Amino acid sequence: MASQEEARAALERIATRLTDVDPDELAKHVVERTISCRVPDLDLVFVTRIHPGGLDEFQVAESVNGAQVRLTVNSDDLVALADDELGVAKAWATGRLKIEASLGDLLRLRRIL
Repeated sequence: MASQEEARAALERIATRLTDVDPDELAKHVVERTISCRVPDLDLVFVTRIHPGGLDEFQVAESVNGAQVRLTVNSDDLVALADDELGVAKAWATGRLKIEASLGDLLRLRRIL
């Protein structure tokens, strides 16, 4: 099991990838949404906001608080996703990553991930 610091660092590595996306392409596919990432094995919830300019800093929260896009992933899988050892599609298809979002949000996320 990864630590809280390793989980936060993994999220930050994933967020950094958004800076590699062409800003015009990012702005075309991103609308402002709140995002939560629940890490059940650490009993943690991280929240942020995505917008055409990228992602805000992740904050630890008590709950998902009605986030529009909700991710659930165990800490080791989160680190594997950040290190490109596990693909998003495979993690989702095998139940290692759970995503709760509207169909429109899922399609937009797919274009930038």
